Amino acid sequence: MHALIVVAHHDPQSLTHNLAAHVAAGLTEAGHTFEIADLAAEGFDPRYTAADHRVHRSRATPPADILAEQARLDRADALVIAFPIYWWSLPALLKGWVDRVFVNGWAIDYGPDTPVVKKLRHLQVHLLALGAADQSAFDRHGYTKAMHTQIDYGIFDYCGAQVVTSALLLESENGGAQAHLHTAKVVGQRLFEDETVAL
Repeated sequence: MHALIVVAHHDPQSLTHNLAAHVAAGLTEAGHTFEIADLAAEGFDPRYTAADHRVHRSRATPPADILAEQARLDRADALVIAFPIYWWSLPALLKGWVDRVFVNGWAIDYGPDTPVVKKLRHLQVHLLALGAADQSAFDRHGYTKAMHTQIDYGIFDYCGAQVVTSALLLESENGGAQAHLHTAKVVGQRLFEDETVAL
């Protein structure tokens, strides 16, 4: 089986990148293959342009960079996304990737007179979100529920993809890093097991 690991962080030495590397190591140990999409290093442009809007409104052919991203996803049996939590959500680079790649005609089929057809039912998704706050802050302010609603359901369920892992890896700046790296490796090792990854 094959996984696409998407990393959205500007610093290649970051804990986010280390998470991705540990997922990859776990996949290798389990006999699977992977590709890492380092959005910052690859210079992915997250800006949603008029060309992107034409794809959504009139089914125009997506720009070449988007076709390349969709091809990577089409090759994958699972998508792993490692990202830092910025303002209780995705970083702009990653949100732009979602906005531009998960488009009408590829991730969904939608028209003004037709219901949404979810086209990514074959894709398993594993989300590893790094945050500095503790769980009580997320729960106290409702951020845990808000993130699951907007990302797990609002993005991936809307396209039919199954979110298998949705982990908030918190207190990343207060000694939690090693535990988070262990979690990432376990996710990689168990990514294609029949049962949901238990964290």
